[in-house]
Amino acid sequence: MIPTGHPPRDEIARLTARMLLEVDAVHFNAREPFTLASGKPSPTYIDCRRLIAFPRVRATLMDFLAVTVMREAGFEAFDNVAGGETAGIPFAAMMAERLALPMTYVRKKPKGYGRNARIEGVMHEGDRVLLVEDLATDGGSKLSFVEAIRDTGAQCAHTAVIFFYGIFPGAEPALADHGVRLHALCTWRDVLDEARAQDAFDAETLDAVARFLDDPEAWQAARG
Repeated sequence: MIPTGHPPRDEIARLTARMLLEVDAVHFNAREPFTLASGKPSPTYIDCRRLIAFPRVRATLMDFLAVTVMREAGFEAFDNVAGGETAGIPFAAMMAERLALPMTYVRKKPKGYGRNARIEGVMHEGDRVLLVEDLATDGGSKLSFVEAIRDTGAQCAHTAVIFFYGIFPGAEPALADHGVRLHALCTWRDVLDEARAQDAFDAETLDAVARFLDDPEAWQAARG
């Protein structure tokens, strides 16, 4: 069903952060930092893949994401919804259902046999495609998926995610330089605010996370 009304943006951000905390998708640990894909340390880690295991949470978040995209991009702005391999695939499927659109998915690289395709499903030249993923960090992986979509002759000017790090200043400009607008439900700062409101972590940990969010590069540099 296509959602037609939901809370304002700031309330969507707060409720999204609350749900991420409730399903234990949020991990804070300043004493034993996590290692990111870049190899750099971080006191924060988020696992949006957990969301697919919680029907009420995932349904609400997909309603939020659908209405956010319609509000910000338009109600008749898309012809196709594409999910990025692999985490984006279930969320793209749910978004396509809500927007009543065809769904495809984009491989990270050609599969190496058969058609050697990166796009699975049916995508037509000229289609206006919404790229859906679980989260965005610096936007780099989105550009690879966008390129694969555009190689088919389709258009891709929007990407939608549940969670956006929101701490790397070059992320949105990098996407904008390639003609892509990012739509997200919440960021690390929203999660930190809700974690404080719920006393979800001890004050020392929350303060350390706040320092990281204020200047992630300096925080990482201080820890090698």
